[in-house]
Amino acid sequence: MERRQLEYFLAIASHGSFTSAAHALQVAQPSLSYAIRILEREMGAPLFRRLGRGVVLTAMGEALLEPARRVLHDFARVHSAAQQVTGLVSGRLDIVAVTTLAVDPLAAFIGVFRQRHPGVEFNVIDPENAAAVTDVVRRGQCELGLTERGISTAGLRVLGLPEQEVLAVLPPDSPTPARGSLSVAELAELDLVTTPPGTTTRTVVDGVLARHGTPPRIAVETAHRAAIVPLVLAGAGATLLPRSLARHAAALGAVVLELRPPLTRRGVLVWPRGALSPAAESFVELVTAWPPDNH
Repeated sequence: MERRQLEYFLAIASHGSFTSAAHALQVAQPSLSYAIRILEREMGAPLFRRLGRGVVLTAMGEALLEPARRVLHDFARVHSAAQQVTGLVSGRLDIVAVTTLAVDPLAAFIGVFRQRHPGVEFNVIDPENAAAVTDVVRRGQCELGLTERGISTAGLRVLGLPEQEVLAVLPPDSPTPARGSLSVAELAELDLVTTPPGTTTRTVVDGVLARHGTPPRIAVETAHRAAIVPLVLAGAGATLLPRSLARHAAALGAVVLELRPPLTRRGVLVWPRGALSPAAESFVELVTAWPPDNH
């Protein structure tokens, strides 16, 4: 069994067809098919079953999926370590992060890290929800994860991230309260734009209004997180966003108000117990030393 075979196997599983995987890998499809036939011979069973124009995993393919991911992840760590004996000159770091934390503080972390170690590449993936972050890290798909405080982190190491203030973001030309800030009671009277239950933004919205004893007035629920600010700007409703995202909305014309009392949130950085790649170790060190107000 070769690394190349596992890379081909995972690409086909991800794309759902030999043709798409060959295109993504920039290899000839016959070469891809031949490598998979050899792998299936070694495994003693088919890995894929044809379904229409695509393929799906067989039981053997499902069983190989996670071990293959772990093996390739370990290959990457070995390669990275071998090239970094004299310094962190190259490597790749896979990180899974919820959207709000990917914007702030992860973007700042990566910017500083890349200035110090320009040879290190980053791959940042978007999880289904905050709870999925820890699952991805436990499975070995990513070395590091950024998620919400309160998510189960059993079996992982945890580091608190800088605190973020959450602000109310209202459509342009919305009247500003006399006190210049928005009470939770006033927030409860607004139509809201938010993401589905279980997502980071929705958890914040539901949590602050639950403490007030009021269910949120959801005007628009969308899984397209990039659409939230455009929807607010179009007048569909208000939302809650971390200060960094709220600043961008304000620059586009949204009315941004502090909440009364102030609302803050704090995420966590998680990683598996045991040895990390040199790049991941350096990244954790950077976050550990990060000034609380430098984001």
